[in-house]
Amino acid sequence: MFAQRQMFFARLAANLRAPAVRQTVQRRFASTPANESGKNAFVREREAVKQHAAETTELWRKISLYCIPPALALAGYNAYTLYNEHWEHWSHLPPLEERTEYPYQNIRTRNYPWGDGDKTLFWNESVNYHNRDKVT
Repeated sequence: MFAQRQMFFARLAANLRAPAVRQTVQRRFASTPANESGKNAFVREREAVKQHAAETTELWRKISLYCIPPALALAGYNAYTLYNEHWEHWSHLPPLEERTEYPYQNIRTRNYPWGDGDKTLFWNESVNYHNRDKVT
């Protein structure tokens, strides 16, 4: 009994001193057999997923670098052109003071709590006009 106990503790001490990873070779007990390349179906599938991810990443990198900047430049040019056309159209209209003010425009049931009480938060002096004294 003493010999068995001594042998048990010797084995336990050897296991505690052993490195965490003992073997670099994978043991294959009851797992699926490997094919001729030495990889099972799971490993092949994971490698295929990695390859697909790398190809997709490269595709989107190319799209981001070579397609997006020209598209943004064209969209910016279009917006600039439309902006200039809009203000050119406004330059042909009569001044704000001479335009007809309809009763449904600038309805005020009470004053706003900011400024002089007549202007909304989105008031733009070059576009909006309201004459309080004008009666329609």
